[in-house]
Amino acid sequence: MSTITNTFSELGRLIDQVSKDRGLDKKVVIDSIVHGLLSAARKKYGTYRDIEVKYNEDTGQIELYEFKEVVEDKKFIDDQIEIKLSEALKLDPETRVADQIGVPLESEAMGRIDAYMAKQIVVQSLKDAENEMVFNEFEKRKGEIVSGIVRRVDRGMIVVDLEKIEAYVPKKEQIYGEKYNTGDRIQGYLLEVRQTTRGPQIIMSRAHPNYLIKLFEKEVPEIYEGIVKVVSAAREVGQRAKIAVYSTDSAVHPVGACVGMKGNRVQNITQELKGERIDVIVWDEDPIRFVCNTLAPAKISKVLVDEENKEMEIIVPDDQLSLAIGKKGQNVRLAVNLTKWNLNIVSLTEFEERKTKAVFNLKLLPGITETMAENIYQCGIDSFQELAKSSVERVQLVPGCDQREKAEQLIQSAKDLVIKYKEEGVEIPSAPSTQVQKKTTASNENIRVQADRQLKEELAQLESSPSPQEMPTNKMGSEKEALLNNNQEKVK
Repeated sequence: MSTITNTFSELGRLIDQVSKDRGLDKKVVIDSIVHGLLSAARKKYGTYRDIEVKYNEDTGQIELYEFKEVVEDKKFIDDQIEIKLSEALKLDPETRVADQIGVPLESEAMGRIDAYMAKQIVVQSLKDAENEMVFNEFEKRKGEIVSGIVRRVDRGMIVVDLEKIEAYVPKKEQIYGEKYNTGDRIQGYLLEVRQTTRGPQIIMSRAHPNYLIKLFEKEVPEIYEGIVKVVSAAREVGQRAKIAVYSTDSAVHPVGACVGMKGNRVQNITQELKGERIDVIVWDEDPIRFVCNTLAPAKISKVLVDEENKEMEIIVPDDQLSLAIGKKGQNVRLAVNLTKWNLNIVSLTEFEERKTKAVFNLKLLPGITETMAENIYQCGIDSFQELAKSSVERVQLVPGCDQREKAEQLIQSAKDLVIKYKEEGVEIPSAPSTQVQKKTTASNENIRVQADRQLKEELAQLESSPSPQEMPTNKMGSEKEALLNNNQEKVK
């Protein structure tokens, strides 16, 4: 066994040193060595031979054994897998025919090249064991905040040294506009841990919404202690973010706890996120209230809910529309991501106009009053054409149509009306546009303004004309009266 022994001289010391340097368990190192030598032996002698490798902790040496089946001497055929009973008895006096006995394998037979190959396999096995250990460690830390030193920036990707392994921050996981140089310290959210053929791959993120949540957990003691709970977070990276929280203790206000004295807590997080503005929202189990809180400070006039499709239509005053939507739709996008509801924000004017058209259309149905038409519209049906296609269960939600028979009659009435207009080839009447009415009113107002301006100009000219001594008073008064009458005619 000299070749193997020389190759791994002072093996016990080597195992202890490797375990200490790489932070590996001693048993893991021994298993790697045994596995490496076994692979080398099988490549040398073939996989059909039953070879076993053991590490003797007492002697600090590697022992190779080949197990063979004991057969009677006269039946002996293949010395590769069989051993004569007479020879087996020399090794073990108690052996019997058909037993498996381990025969020491002379390591010199492996040769110098095979021993070198065994060493390479051992090195690779140790590397694999180390990679597995690192993978398991970071897999457990997945979802935490980690920090390290920037080693380099390669094509926009930041490579970070985490001591045991390098991590990567892809461009899409970075905050737009921030720059890092070699040697800078950087922290981020441990987003993903992958096991690849080259070893573990660690992905960090500074753009993920969970990074914002973890920063609040780190900065706000009430969140860490479980008094304040974080429900969700949404981010427009580097610009604006929203985070929804609630308190399990009525004495602790969730927003106040997160903002901190004079806003110091949220300011620290904003500074870490390179100036990203953060809105702390009070979460409510009522989705309507939660959505309204999310869109604050915009004032909400009315909310229409479609629970089946998880959609809400938010009606706001005309002057609140831009505030609710936000710059380039940013506010409503964040609200959608935070609440997980599809939100459609419309102005009160647009809503009223659409409602007027829907009610007018639904009133074309025989026997439908304006109140009934409004009830149908409130259930999300805005025309008799849509009513004709609706299910009985949906129509039963309309007040006054909860009975199946009434719902079926209403649907049939809508179907009959659709067929009637189709057969007659008549265009379906539509309500007059409120926009046209507003435009007409605005035009009339412009005419009045112009007439008033012209009247003032003409009166000013009269005032600058010859004095009353040169012009009879009754004549001047009659001209003023004529101008006033003309102005009234223009307005009419």
